[in-house]
Amino acid sequence: FIDAQVNGGGGVLFNNTPDVDSLRTLAAAHRRFGTTALLPTLISDDVQVMRTAIDATRIAIEQGVPGVIGIHLEGPYIAPGRKGTHDASKFRVPDADEIALAASLDNGVTLLTLAPERVPLDSIRALVERGVIVAAGHTAATYEEARAGLDAGVRGFTHLYNAMSPLTGREPGAVGAALEDRDSWIGIIADGVHVHPGSLRVALAAKPAGKVMLVTDAMSPVGADSPSFELYGEVITVVDGVVRNAAGALAGSALDMVTAVRNAVNLLGLPLDEAARMASRYPAQFLNVDDRLGEIAEGYHADLVLLDDALQVRATWIAGQREDA
Repeated sequence: FIDAQVNGGGGVLFNNTPDVDSLRTLAAAHRRFGTTALLPTLISDDVQVMRTAIDATRIAIEQGVPGVIGIHLEGPYIAPGRKGTHDASKFRVPDADEIALAASLDNGVTLLTLAPERVPLDSIRALVERGVIVAAGHTAATYEEARAGLDAGVRGFTHLYNAMSPLTGREPGAVGAALEDRDSWIGIIADGVHVHPGSLRVALAAKPAGKVMLVTDAMSPVGADSPSFELYGEVITVVDGVVRNAAGALAGSALDMVTAVRNAVNLLGLPLDEAARMASRYPAQFLNVDDRLGEIAEGYHADLVLLDDALQVRATWIAGQREDA
């Protein structure tokens, strides 16, 4: 499985400790649930934290930390009105130096989530030209603003429906633009909480085959014993399997990828092979790594997951190295 949005795992939150040891712990936690490649995700933060996280990711890839293939910068160029659990005091518009920083990882994938109405279109184009994969998310964009972002190079939409201007009769919003567009990918959190299963089925019906991928948006309790953690100085707690802040708002998820695959089968009625592609081939295509990941084929990395009849993980392999679950 390939997960483009992993905030934490194994008791580690990338924002709190953006270093190689944390990446090693985070990736190992998610391997237990079949994830063989992931993007550690840094939510909106200061420039120095971004730089530290990018440097740690570069070193982790150089050292061959199993499963780490790049970084997802989720913010800080997003909309205050759709901030979710992000700290709005960190939000800003990228200048030339920050564009260069965002594009500075030279040995892995960089995915950047931004609000297209908050970032100049020329800046989006500059990011894309430098090899950054740009997604729209945490956005209050009108339909027209979202379309302009797509025209400038936005390739996908981060956790569709969540923290995003909705589809209505007179204003299609970012959700409407995402569902209408034939070329972009959408990520969905299939935990049965973030989005109603009916809404997810609508997205599957609207998008062409291969354009819907599963993400977890996982926080540090995945693969850990502790049900709580700290983010921006606030205590976040898992209650009945749902991650919420003190005000009761969703704050990431406690979802792992094999559970997302099971939910795609059991909640959405998808055949297992299609659910598996939504967690492997389709994210590989979105991230431009489908020349080596996302297929069981000659010449591809031997990244595999063994499931039993109950769709529980029995073992994973990364580059042919077995990791018992």
